Amino acid sequence: MPHFPIRGERAPWRATVLTLFPEMFPGPLGVSLCGQALEAGLWALRTVPIREFGIGRHRSVDDTPAGGGAGMVMRADVLAAAIDHARQAETEAPLIYLSPRGAPLTQALAAELAAGPGVLLLAGRFEGIDERVIAARQMREVSIGDYVLSGGELAAMVLIDACVRLLPGVIGTEGSLSEESFEGGLLEYPQYTKPREWEGCTIPDVLLSGDHKRIAEWRRQEAERLTAERRPDLLKKPSGRRS
Repeated sequence: MPHFPIRGERAPWRATVLTLFPEMFPGPLGVSLCGQALEAGLWALRTVPIREFGIGRHRSVDDTPAGGGAGMVMRADVLAAAIDHARQAETEAPLIYLSPRGAPLTQALAAELAAGPGVLLLAGRFEGIDERVIAARQMREVSIGDYVLSGGELAAMVLIDACVRLLPGVIGTEGSLSEESFEGGLLEYPQYTKPREWEGCTIPDVLLSGDHKRIAEWRRQEAERLTAERRPDLLKKPSGRRS
């Protein structure tokens, strides 16, 4: 079971999301470990409705692409106003735009962000956002994969979940984190539990031997085998670690 520190032991890690759909939050972040940690005060969630900074009577937040083309683009002036408002409360958190063209979200990046005060996330919509606001507000672009979603909200949830589970006290044992996929640059080894035999398949004898050295060696070998089969690109990185 996770150990949740008493409120006030440390400042909560903070996630602020700028979005057109604040009603999507906390969503999945409000259940299981993330939800329990949120309720316990280990982290805090805030949404900033971008529509409130829209232009005119209809609070418009987008316009047609300069140069023509399909779809709409979110306006720089609207987004800058929303960002500057959020910055009043979050002066130190890195500003991240969830974008398919961004740097990949890796375990190393999640650990880096979890070690800081929190994150300020922009969830875009439509065809994207005006390039000028990305440069002017020095946004860091991050991608959760090589595909396109309807908006950045789900990507923001993925990033937040990846960070929150690394916060002290959220996961019950440190060993659970140190032996996960991507730690040490390898995929995780196969896991087994009771019953000992199921549909004619048995748990490998080494795992029932009680010999911790042999078990550790078997797990390492299996992790290397799976990584070579499924993600050989990981083995090509320096020291086998992802960046």
